[in-house]
Amino acid sequence: MASSTVENYLKQLYLEQRAASDSRVIPTGRLAAAMGVVPGTATSMVKALAASGLVEYESRAGVRLTIRGEQLALHVLRRHRLVELFLVKILGLDWSVVHEEAEALEHAVSDRVIDSIDALLGHPTADPHGDPIPSGQGHVDDTPRSSLADCPLNKSQRVIRVLGQDPEFLRFVERQGLTPGATVTVESRETAAQAVEIRVAKRAGASLGVVAAEKILVEPAPHLSKARRK
Repeated sequence: MASSTVENYLKQLYLEQRAASDSRVIPTGRLAAAMGVVPGTATSMVKALAASGLVEYESRAGVRLTIRGEQLALHVLRRHRLVELFLVKILGLDWSVVHEEAEALEHAVSDRVIDSIDALLGHPTADPHGDPIPSGQGHVDDTPRSSLADCPLNKSQRVIRVLGQDPEFLRFVERQGLTPGATVTVESRETAAQAVEIRVAKRAGASLGVVAAEKILVEPAPHLSKARRK
């Protein structure tokens, strides 16, 4: 069984690879920063992971997960996101605080408990933030999505995912009514002011900074069926 430190490194490396736009090889300095450790500590861990066949490491290029390492990372991510959803749906915790709780619990719960949580919640596909939950077989829907920073103007969009786990940002998102499932329309973008003008349902118009808008992923809102229109 992998230690919690190993699991944390693999999970973070998977997230860094998914976020990389040009390469799946992650510099060890970037991984160290994400883990909050000095580069030497990260390099030592990466070498140990490489010796275990969980990553491929080249000192000048960086590190990436092997197939085995990716499957273990997805296993940890599945536990984390199911625990988050359990804490929100069953225990009633606020979505802005469950990330830290899940960071600890993901290493403590057994696969039997996770499978029971999965069944209790109806085999969900996303956590409270809209992050996809890997299946028990290690499959995950990580389809690229538009954000409020680049989706079409004046077209109804549905919020499907909020990136980032900062509690203050998540509380801001909730105050704006931009939680997953909400319908929003981008009315304009002011490039000079780095602002995105939005309207959420029947609320008054609001303005977001581009950085915040990039963290809110959307898809075209489904239209009412003909049957419902009748």
